[in-house]
Amino acid sequence: MTWKLPLFKTYWDEEDLKNVTKVIKRGSYWATGPEIKEFEKKIAEYVGAKYAITFNSGTSALHALLLAYDLKQGDEVIVPSFTFIATANAPLFVGAKPVFAEIEDRTYGLDPEDVKKRITPKTKAIIPIHYGGCPCLIRELKEIAEDRNLLLIEDAAESLGAKINDKKVGTFGDSAMFSFCQNKVISTGEGGAITTDSKEIYEKLKLIRSHGRLETQDYFSSTEYMDYVTLGYNFRMPTMNAALGLSQLKKIDKVIKMRRDKAEYMTKKLSKIKEITLPTAPPDYFHVYQMYTIRIDGIRQIRDRLIQYLGGKGISTKVYFEPVHLSYFYKNKFGFKRGDLPVTERISDQVLTFHTHPLLKNEEIDYISEEIDKFFSEAI
Repeated sequence: MTWKLPLFKTYWDEEDLKNVTKVIKRGSYWATGPEIKEFEKKIAEYVGAKYAITFNSGTSALHALLLAYDLKQGDEVIVPSFTFIATANAPLFVGAKPVFAEIEDRTYGLDPEDVKKRITPKTKAIIPIHYGGCPCLIRELKEIAEDRNLLLIEDAAESLGAKINDKKVGTFGDSAMFSFCQNKVISTGEGGAITTDSKEIYEKLKLIRSHGRLETQDYFSSTEYMDYVTLGYNFRMPTMNAALGLSQLKKIDKVIKMRRDKAEYMTKKLSKIKEITLPTAPPDYFHVYQMYTIRIDGIRQIRDRLIQYLGGKGISTKVYFEPVHLSYFYKNKFGFKRGDLPVTERISDQVLTFHTHPLLKNEEIDYISEEIDKFFSEAI
């Protein structure tokens, strides 16, 4: 369907075209070019971590990270159900078990108090998400992880640039994953990265992402035999993607400001509608608004009617997220049912995500807010 107002648009400029074209015209090093290491260096510097390593997606990055930490059969990993399904699937990739915990209703991240209740002798890690560009209660979760000697792995797929005071997400846990998919804060089309301060984990990740091959030189330009020392995958980020990432990263502060300005204007326009709750963050939190998510007071059916109404006006919206534990796969495999996570289910029944992409015009925000107001004043 062609939307009058799509859910997102990817911000790009001529520098993006120039960087990618340069790699293509070079006619070599499309898979292992110098832009990859340069992008990794810039990511590490931006986040404030010692190391960064890129992957072909955030999902493969998270998969590789759990392998690097040697999570395995019998281990338990505490995750939210209110997330993109890759967060919950990653433990299954390595034979571990995802254990769902409730979220809290300020940042929509894992609820530290409920996390404590889910910890067992089999628990090895906690993977919270920073939802939609807002840090979760990561300081409280870090304290729990340190007290119980658990790994803390940040799923920061949606929140590059978000921070608490001056400390960016991706530097609170043992390691963190970021995504560069097309709707993220910056994009390489598809892509992901891990940041960490651990040299051991960084070296393991390099092996895992490239077939377990111990690379002393560039594989594609060297005649030297390079041994395979562990089981690995082809999780590499192509050079063109990294080149695009470099030019995107140069303008991230500009893009974040544009997102925050759009969110501020949308909040101003929607604040008069009493039937909805607007996104807020704790005072020392810096929200980058990868998504702008409201909550519709009342039952799910009202929210769903609003989705249909706005769709009829050409306005695209989306529920981020339906609970993972109620997906067909998780219900069928693990026997989950509605009522298992009542807080998560209630919040998921109420949330609705709108446009805050950098190219959104104020007149378009006016149109969105006017139609929402009409719905509540006339349609119900």
